[in-house]
Order: sequence, then C-alpha cells, then structure tokens
Amino acid sequence: MSEELVFYTNPMSRGRMVRWMLEETGAPYRTEILEYGKSMKSAEYLAVNPLGKVPAIRHGAAVVTETAAICAYLADAFPAAGLAPPPRQRAAYYRWLFFFAGPLEAVIINRALNFEVPAEKRMMAGYGGFEQMMDIVEQALSASEYIAGDAFSAADVYCGSQVGFGLQFGSMEKRPAFVDYWKRISDRDAYRRAREIDDALVADA
Repeated sequence: MSEELVFYTNPMSRGRMVRWMLEETGAPYRTEILEYGKSMKSAEYLAVNPLGKVPAIRHGAAVVTETAAICAYLADAFPAAGLAPPPRQRAAYYRWLFFFAGPLEAVIINRALNFEVPAEKRMMAGYGGFEQMMDIVEQALSASEYIAGDAFSAADVYCGSQVGFGLQFGSMEKRPAFVDYWKRISDRDAYRRAREIDDALVADA
C-alpha cells in the first residue's frame, strides 16, 4: 500500500507497542504526538478516536484504534515483513493476541486497582483468578520459542510488550518463563529503534 501512514501516540502510553510494530514493518510513517487531556481531547483527534486515547493509526482512509487490532492490521497491510502466519496457521496467533488483549489485561488492571472479583462472580467476568491467569501465560510462553509457534509475529510484539510492561512495573510476577521470553523477543533491532525514539521523546518533553 502507498497511502500515507500516520501514527498518533504519546511516548508514555501503549503507543510504544505500536511504535515497535511499525519499526518491524519497515514502512515509512509520520508521527503525531498528542498530549493527555489536551490534543488527545481535541475535536480533530476525537474524529479519529472518539475515546480520545492513543495509540491510533490512519492508513490512507482507514483508521484503526486498539493496540492489538493495530498490530494485526499492520501485519496484514505489510505482508512482506512476515509478521503474521499464513491464514490457515493463525489459530495460536489469534488466540493469544486476543487473550492478552482481553482477559489478561482485564485481570491485571483489576488487580492494580485493588479490585477482586468475588469467587462466585468470576464466570461473569470472563476470567479466573490472577494466579490462574499467570499459570496459563507461563504454559503458553513455555510451549514454543514464540507465542504463536516457531516464528516471531505481531502477536509477540503485543503479547511481549504486555509481558515487558508487567515485569517493569511489577504487575506480573517475575517467573523465569516470563523473563526469558521477554529477553528473547526484545533482542531485536526494531525494538531497540522504537525504544530509543520514544525514550528520546520522553527526555525532550
């Protein structure tokens, strides 16, 4: 695709995940830095994302919000980068991408907010307890080199970033499987480039 690719972000946000994904694709993109409570809530940006949050992308006429969706979209939009398995081999890819974006993030945020779902209400919440979720993640990360099999994919950008943030901020336990996985997938040139760009933006703020 030759359409302009615009990346809306703030370096202190989940936009870091999308920055990494963009660097993995190798596609040219333009960055729009938005401020919390100011430009993020402007009428111009609310036309892009009515929630007034980042990240988001605009690719030609297409607008994509939600970090996991952006990662999946970019993998499909730039297939030459090889960031998605062939369509018939995407079961694990989709499974873990949406697992990390859905129930795992929910249970982590609830725990950070000191909110515990009563045991008798857990079926309504769509996930079990925190320890159960950590056990499931540990099993997934121990099963293969990457989250969706033997090849790095967009799912590793998203799921790996969740693990990296979890280890950094203490919202996930420092289990050996988590530490080893994060060390393995963050040892990539695209990740280092993305981190350097966003760290520089933070330093200049």
